[in-house]
Amino acid sequence: MRHLSLLFLCFFISLHLYTSASSPPPPSLTFSCSPSSQPDPLTLIPDRLTILISGHSPRRLPLLRRLILSLSNHPSVHSIFILWSNPSTPLSLLSSSLPLSLPSISLIPLPSSSLNLRFFPLPAIRTRAVAVSDDDVLVPHRSLSFALSLWQGNPTSLVGFFPRSHDLDISRRTWIYTVHPDRFSILLTKFLILDREYLWKYSCSENYAKARYHVDKERNCEDILMNFVVAMEGGGLPVLVDAGGIRDWGDPRNRVGGNVSDVAVSHDDSGMSEGVEVKKVGLSSRGEMHWRKRGECIREFHKLLSKMPLRYNYGKMVQGVREQALCQKGGKLVSCDHEE
Repeated sequence: MRHLSLLFLCFFISLHLYTSASSPPPPSLTFSCSPSSQPDPLTLIPDRLTILISGHSPRRLPLLRRLILSLSNHPSVHSIFILWSNPSTPLSLLSSSLPLSLPSISLIPLPSSSLNLRFFPLPAIRTRAVAVSDDDVLVPHRSLSFALSLWQGNPTSLVGFFPRSHDLDISRRTWIYTVHPDRFSILLTKFLILDREYLWKYSCSENYAKARYHVDKERNCEDILMNFVVAMEGGGLPVLVDAGGIRDWGDPRNRVGGNVSDVAVSHDDSGMSEGVEVKKVGLSSRGEMHWRKRGECIREFHKLLSKMPLRYNYGKMVQGVREQALCQKGGKLVSCDHEE
């Protein structure tokens, strides 16, 4: 059987769309890369946001529930789709663990664990702006509003919070994946806002079929490929948001009691703590091997596309400008703007 990423243009993918834990599932929703399966771009809602959250591990369901409840209360969020890529998870567990009774929440059990499917242009996406999110990142409402406003001013760009870079290792004469303190060329899909059209380009363009195959073969780098796609399609420079307050439970640097822990501790509004096992679930917990593998992806995409389209941006967008000087007030050094 040929790989799924090579069949996007030929086959229909049948998924079951579950919208309520208490009601039976509706009939199969069949969609494909046929243009007739997609909504008219002129009918897309311009000022609302659809969020696609990728889920795989049942251990993260308590955290995923909390993320969904927070995001669904944002006034600009039109709908949230949970893309569940673990076929072995009982649907009864998903239905009992997630707030599927909310009208804006839909669960889509995917037919495989292909990372490419997190970018499939679902016909039910009715907004032009789409956020792609991991299941362990929470963006506060104020930061989400700011990011969405930035995207509305830069609709051909990727807008996100987590920067990375490509670079050329002169000594080895090869591309590498890295972090620079003064520039970036890649935004991660931990939380990323983009135009719905890029989902179509990524999933349905034959130009990227071999690159999608590489993503499936390596089980990695779908976010890097999306950055390539946007750059190849003439998109604007990536826009980095510095809004503060972004909680990343999946970051391996989370510490409990001074030590790196397999359990990230979150706190609800009552101050109670809840242990959520997240660290060892994600791909990015694999350390140096993960970074090396992503450098190999950059080299392979460059080879397959015969071009290095990634471009650096050198600044970040902040929510407000404030005085940075410190003054002595009341015997303390505080911001000079601070009112006693």
